Amino acid sequence: MKFVSIRDCWKIAPANPHGALRAIKVLMSPFFKQWETRVAAAALLGICFYLVLGFNPVPLWLTIAIGGVPVLYDLGKKMLAGDFGSDLLAGISIITAVLLGEYLVAAIVILMLTGGASLEQYATRRASAVLDALARRVPQVAHRKIDGHLSDVPLAEVVIGDTLIVLPHEICPVDGVVTEGRCVMDESYLTGEPFQMSKAPGSLVLSGAVNGDSAITIRAEKLAVDSRYARIMEVMQSCQTNRPQIRRIADRLGAWYTPIAVGVGVIGWIIGGTPERFLSVMVIATPCPLLIAIPVAIIGAISLAARRGMIIKNPQVLEQIDTCRTLIFDKTGTLTYGRPELTDVSCAPGFDRDEVLRLAASLEQYSKHPLARAVIDAAKREGLALEYVDEVDEKPGDGMYGSVRGVPMVITGRNVLTQQGRTLPGGLPELTSGLECLAFMNGQYAAAFRFHDEPRTDSKSFVEHLGPRHHVDKVMLLSGDRESEVRYLANIVGITEVHFSKSPEEKVVIVSSEVSKQSTLFVGDGINDAPAMMVATVGIAFGQNSDITSEAAGAVVLEPSLKKIDELIHIGRRMRRIALQSAIGGMALSVLGMALAATGYLPPVTGAVMQEILDIAAVLNAVRVALPFEELTDY
Repeated sequence: MKFVSIRDCWKIAPANPHGALRAIKVLMSPFFKQWETRVAAAALLGICFYLVLGFNPVPLWLTIAIGGVPVLYDLGKKMLAGDFGSDLLAGISIITAVLLGEYLVAAIVILMLTGGASLEQYATRRASAVLDALARRVPQVAHRKIDGHLSDVPLAEVVIGDTLIVLPHEICPVDGVVTEGRCVMDESYLTGEPFQMSKAPGSLVLSGAVNGDSAITIRAEKLAVDSRYARIMEVMQSCQTNRPQIRRIADRLGAWYTPIAVGVGVIGWIIGGTPERFLSVMVIATPCPLLIAIPVAIIGAISLAARRGMIIKNPQVLEQIDTCRTLIFDKTGTLTYGRPELTDVSCAPGFDRDEVLRLAASLEQYSKHPLARAVIDAAKREGLALEYVDEVDEKPGDGMYGSVRGVPMVITGRNVLTQQGRTLPGGLPELTSGLECLAFMNGQYAAAFRFHDEPRTDSKSFVEHLGPRHHVDKVMLLSGDRESEVRYLANIVGITEVHFSKSPEEKVVIVSSEVSKQSTLFVGDGINDAPAMMVATVGIAFGQNSDITSEAAGAVVLEPSLKKIDELIHIGRRMRRIALQSAIGGMALSVLGMALAATGYLPPVTGAVMQEILDIAAVLNAVRVALPFEELTDY
């Protein structure tokens, strides 16, 4: 494309005015795409130069000329569309301030107006970063094996039935079935299952899962565009498009404040018979408590949250979180620790529990199985000294074989016994919730070890306090995990409404339904939670397990602690209370001033001075948000 300059446009204008206008539009389009940000920067620079140059008004004139025109043009379009918020009153205030020679006031209003709009645009652009991060995480090529030869092909060229190699630590490119090799894959972000899953020939694998230390061969069962990870991206795209729009506090207050201010100004003009009365009313009515005090309160709350390990990515979180009356939790990693814990050792008759646990833990020291660490930790917690191991043999998918203190031991799974056609004299132990492994000593069945994703120590007290302290009407557990695991946790922490084995698409439907009834908070930590976070009134990412989830959420709690969730609710409540104090208090005094101005008792200059005093008072009150004097938790 040929470069077009302003000089070129000027030259072709006489002969082709329409072409010149189109060229100017193309040339200026980068400016208008982000004009709020550019105007806000120009206003800030203009105010700074005004102060540095000893209150020279020229920088302010330039600021008003550069920034005032696009601001007023944009406000004019909103007015024609029937949008009469605090922004409209800001436009009237800019015009009034210019007519009164209050150029600094006009520049400040321009800065506050465009600065807020720029922040909102940033939040909107950030939503698209979720999809970008998802796309970056997907492999661009797959390792296809044909006639013993390996070649890299674009992911889009993979067809059903292709033989693919997934190398160690790679992300699985498509949904498939393992045909060769054994490994351990991390599917927790996709399925909600808290544990890494062992894979052997015949096992299903999901696109987006992270492979462990061993390469495997898989047969593609779905195209890349139809695989699990692609479906999550599709749901995310839909959620971004249909994300609910929430009106800001300033918009709601400005909806009634603006017509009141304009109405009082017109009445004053009619009563006094002079436009100066209208100007006086507009000066005292400048909505700085809305345009300045509320942003200051929000910034203070963001700063306070950051100091306490919580990153606010969308300021609307602070306005909405204390109004949420439905709280929905993912299971894994939120109300639980997200790691397996040995919760039960069920011994066969004639076997001592401590002895079986001691020998099993001794053997598990040499295992790579995801549950081995849980057995070792349990033995250490109970003060059991680990024994010397004579020999070890571990075949992935078959179990652990060894000799501990001369005692032959086998630790394996129920499915291995079934595949081998082995039966026990008394039958296999009853299958319960959680994961399981079986221990054999001297060829005899000795015990069943059962594992659960244990709840956090404060999960129950946290859930119980939500109703009395935060007026929460409903608490739900929403998980992709199995029914037995979800109900196991729900019974412990006291949640009665549970949804289990839910895909990301199903989670979105459930959360959307709750949002349509009342404000809803969703807390999760995996990629499979990201779409639900986007449709919730407030979405919180718990911990730093996934960049995708952190991008989708409105806030990120860096330290995975339920106390931090409670602190964030209190910070939002404090911010909302103080912001409303500043805004409503400032506007109430402004209304009193408007009445005085309309009746002629408050000339424009005096009104401008009084408005500045009100602004300072409102801002100082808003600053208190960053200075908490009360506890931020209550359970």
